[in-house]
Amino acid sequence: MTALARETTGGMLLRRLRSPAAWRETVDIFAVLTAASLPWSTSLAGIFNALMLLCMVPFLDVRAFLQSLKRPICAAPIALVLLALVGTLWSDASWGARFYAVNPTIKLLVLPVLLYHFERSPRGRWIFIAFLVSCALLSVMSWLVAFYPNLALKTDPAERGIFVKNYIDQSQEFALCAVALAYPIVMLLREKRYWFAGLLTALALSFFVNMTFVVVSRTALVTVPIMFGVFALLHLKWRSIALISATLLVAAILAWQASPYLRHTAERFSDDYTRYMEKGEPTSAGLRLEFWRKSLGFFAEAPIKGHGTGSTRGLFERVATPAGQYQASAEVIGNPHNQTLNVAVQWGVIGIAVLYAIWILHLRLFRGDGLANWTGLLVVVQNVFTSLFNSHLFDFHEGWMYVIGVGVAGGMVIRGQQAEAKTGEAGS
Repeated sequence: MTALARETTGGMLLRRLRSPAAWRETVDIFAVLTAASLPWSTSLAGIFNALMLLCMVPFLDVRAFLQSLKRPICAAPIALVLLALVGTLWSDASWGARFYAVNPTIKLLVLPVLLYHFERSPRGRWIFIAFLVSCALLSVMSWLVAFYPNLALKTDPAERGIFVKNYIDQSQEFALCAVALAYPIVMLLREKRYWFAGLLTALALSFFVNMTFVVVSRTALVTVPIMFGVFALLHLKWRSIALISATLLVAAILAWQASPYLRHTAERFSDDYTRYMEKGEPTSAGLRLEFWRKSLGFFAEAPIKGHGTGSTRGLFERVATPAGQYQASAEVIGNPHNQTLNVAVQWGVIGIAVLYAIWILHLRLFRGDGLANWTGLLVVVQNVFTSLFNSHLFDFHEGWMYVIGVGVAGGMVIRGQQAEAKTGEAGS
């Protein structure tokens, strides 16, 4: 009986190893684990992502995959990686610095792979649900850490309510989840499924309450209204927009009055700017203005092809004031905290054209209706506007949010378009 059971188990395992469907399901599982681990651990996300890519190999249709790479939505991210590699040839930085600067672009190569896979997999929603649930659990942990700081794995006392990573990453996650839930909530209300809509509304509000009373980045404060505005213009009537806008305005006023932390975060904008302009102090806002001013100068020196991959830090070192001075002008950095300027300094107008082509092509991909279109559109919009204040396409966490979000949602959209085309052909 035992031998028979072993033979049966071995046969099942062998059939599974030979089954493309089984491998595809395994890829989906690792994609779910990647999305679920991203809010908590960069290492785990990297491991699961590598396993996901490895499991694609046994059943990959090489011809179909190579054919898919010809699509502009896939070719543009690949072009930016190739530009980063070619840009090493005219950079004055050390070769170590050049290849280190290539590394942030490599994740973009995973985007065409995800588009290809989820064009064929019916489990794209699993990834969104996994990320949402993971962020909800992180929100609970954030509240616990706010009241019991000793529970935090972070040692920075300034980052209140942060269990892992940092407040910028956490704010990006919570803002994306909260605004993304607006679409299913509205759809559920139209279908008169009030209980489920109420549950998702409570979940969305929990993210906003955390950002109001625990911790939030100033980038999120700026971009959340923009994301809501995009949703309102696409999915609501003008009467509903006016009513919801009034409600949100009242809620914002109440949150402002109830949360000293929120007022302090917002008031730091003007305070940081004043201290930088009057005294040259390296405040958060002041440093960004300093980085942007100098980066524009570097771009003007080499506007067509830039200074080459990895050149940014050396350029800042060249124009920095003496290090002993407590001045913003003394700071040296390899990232100007603006995605466009980050690309412009290294690869000039050529790089800017490729970067904007990526964003525009991906925005156009999500022009339709449906959850996948809305989620993908929101991921791109968030990345575009937060990249005004950070290099979020190249940053590890936000960059992977973009790659996974656009890759999965884009694959789902293409899959839906193909299904509609087949239905249309069958009907005719």
